[in-house]
Amino acid sequence: MALSGLAIFKLLPKTNCGDCGVPTCMAFAMKLAQQKAELSECPHAADEAKAALGAASEPPIRLVKIGVGANALEIGNETVMFRHEKTFVHQTGITIQLRSSEDARQLNQKIAEIESYIVERVGEELSADLFFITHDSSKTTDFTQLVQQVKSNSTKGVILDCPDEAALKAALELVKDDRPAIFLREAVSETQIEMAKSVNASLILSGISFDNLVHQAEKAKAGGVNDLILNMPGEDIGTLVQNNTILRRSALKKNIKPVGYPLCSVLKADDKFDLVAKASTALCKYDAIVVLPDYDRALLYTLFTLRQNIYTDPQKPIQVEPKLYAIGEPTPTSPVFVTTNFSLTYFIVSGEIENSGISAYLMVCDVEGQSVLTAWAAGKFVGETIAKFAKQINLEQQVQTRKIIIPGLVSQISGDLEENLPGWEVIVGCQEASDIPSFVKNVVLA
Repeated sequence: MALSGLAIFKLLPKTNCGDCGVPTCMAFAMKLAQQKAELSECPHAADEAKAALGAASEPPIRLVKIGVGANALEIGNETVMFRHEKTFVHQTGITIQLRSSEDARQLNQKIAEIESYIVERVGEELSADLFFITHDSSKTTDFTQLVQQVKSNSTKGVILDCPDEAALKAALELVKDDRPAIFLREAVSETQIEMAKSVNASLILSGISFDNLVHQAEKAKAGGVNDLILNMPGEDIGTLVQNNTILRRSALKKNIKPVGYPLCSVLKADDKFDLVAKASTALCKYDAIVVLPDYDRALLYTLFTLRQNIYTDPQKPIQVEPKLYAIGEPTPTSPVFVTTNFSLTYFIVSGEIENSGISAYLMVCDVEGQSVLTAWAAGKFVGETIAKFAKQINLEQQVQTRKIIIPGLVSQISGDLEENLPGWEVIVGCQEASDIPSFVKNVVLA
């Protein structure tokens, strides 16, 4: 039976030392009860506590880190099967494969492009997370040179895919302080376990069956490697989804410890359309790491957008600060647009106002991060609430104009808004943000 936070607290040293990374023992006890921490994180836990809690205090899916510093990727530690149950926490690591058989100049260019490709969307910067370095050439030095290339030109974490143990050992020496991961295509050996332990590397285990994967995980853990990632390849995307779902459910619902680790898939595809379908499916269905066979900006942008949507907490929409924003360099007589503080809405609307070529104000109302229609349906984006917000921010003192432009999708609130904002003229704008430039040209500037 699971222990409550209070019951766990009674077994802790109660020193509030903070050595576990949590300010108080009570807070740490609550994390243990929620299976979001491990007892091993408390250096002062008594043997009595270890005996009483044991493996029951561990998260159902272990948290694993690859890389160091600001660009380290954290995966695992998930507690639900479906996002709407609570939320997904640690984003899938989007990973690009590099091969030692590729030309060195092309590799340098590719690494530089991947490193510099950063997409800004709804206030977040999105980029690839890891390099998957594969040794597929005849020369051992090709692999170590490629690892050194990545280390010298990137701060991303690395996964090493190398069947040559001598080359792998030499490469691990180059990244021994960078918390790498080792991808295994065959069953794990004692030698590989020792190599991983020597540099604090994670092991990605590949299984030909569930029993085989469980056996390997138990062997690696018994050998002293706790940071494991599981790869259960399937012949097609349907098999991949089935395997991932069984592993995830076994960890979360059945508490089967040998499969309580993040999942990884190395993708192959016949064409780009096949690849985007497989990558999207793998990202949605539980893969903590998705390895792409090559660098493609269009594919990356698609996956960045999908990942951002999936890993947004459904109970806490991304939102911007509600206030009056200046778009461009507006004067007191510049037009005033109004919208909600849902991040995606704000960035799209503000971007289209910029594209129109005018300077204007954008009054962003506080609707708890909801979109225009959702907020209107909830009674949070109506004439009364918009007028109340305008008075809170002293809109009349900030601008001289007395014209306000509302989204065309809520044209029905125009009369109510005019009643609640005496002296203001309400102009019904376009329904789609993409039409703002033509609306400005034909209505605002006409």
